[in-house]
Amino acid sequence: MNWLIVDNFIKSALCEDMPDDDITTNCTIPKSSCSTVDLIVKEDGIIAGLDVFKRVFFLLGDVEVEFFVSDGTSVKNGQIIGKLTGNTRNILSGERTALNYLQRMSGIATLTSKFTEKLAGTNTKLLDTRKTTPNMRIFEKYAVKSGGGCNHRFNLSDGVLLKDNHISAAGGVKEAIQTVRKNVSFVRKIEVEVENFSQLNEALEAKADIIMLDNMSIENMKKAVQLINKKALIEASGNITLNNIAEVAKTGVDFISTGAVTHSYKVLDLSMKNLKNIDSI
Repeated sequence: MNWLIVDNFIKSALCEDMPDDDITTNCTIPKSSCSTVDLIVKEDGIIAGLDVFKRVFFLLGDVEVEFFVSDGTSVKNGQIIGKLTGNTRNILSGERTALNYLQRMSGIATLTSKFTEKLAGTNTKLLDTRKTTPNMRIFEKYAVKSGGGCNHRFNLSDGVLLKDNHISAAGGVKEAIQTVRKNVSFVRKIEVEVENFSQLNEALEAKADIIMLDNMSIENMKKAVQLINKKALIEASGNITLNNIAEVAKTGVDFISTGAVTHSYKVLDLSMKNLKNIDSI
């Protein structure tokens, strides 16, 4: 991760949670108080975001974080996966922000893992999309990788993807591809979204590098894969679910993309419990 970018987001999150100090903690806990607390999993899943969790307390200072697992690990309900030791005020003030990141990233990794399990035995890779929470993309795409998925382009500057509105504005698939080729470096691959066989034929004639089959039926996907015949990489997209992803993969596509992993996940329940004053240990 780019920690300069991550740190800015974390600092913003901490400021959101305590714009003028943590009045409850500061009125209750002496500055010199030190404690330990356990990081506990409250449901089965895949953990992701441990370094981000730790970074919260690094920025607050005077808190050491030890983990007993690593990102991408399967964890169980009741499992203690880490321990924090240090300044009690900073532990309590950073608790919610740190857990918010870890719970959400772990939820994404858990759902991603369920999708990738459906692709076992195939050569198809799972991709995420740009359907991410604003200012959370760096965290969410990392979580997808922790869950066994792959990242599509990170942002609009990463690569060319001609979608329906680009195609309409350009006057057609072929026109859009030709125009892009005139204006983009030859090292850039061009991906184009097609919805029917007419657009597919245009994409093949214009030698698109990657063809996205958008919202096609299984039967039409099979026909499209045969028609493309390895002349381009193939991505399937649109209404991908846990129930149909295996069937989509069997059509022979190279990639399947879904926004569900970053917009329809459930957070993984985690908590910090068993806080003890160090002097009493």
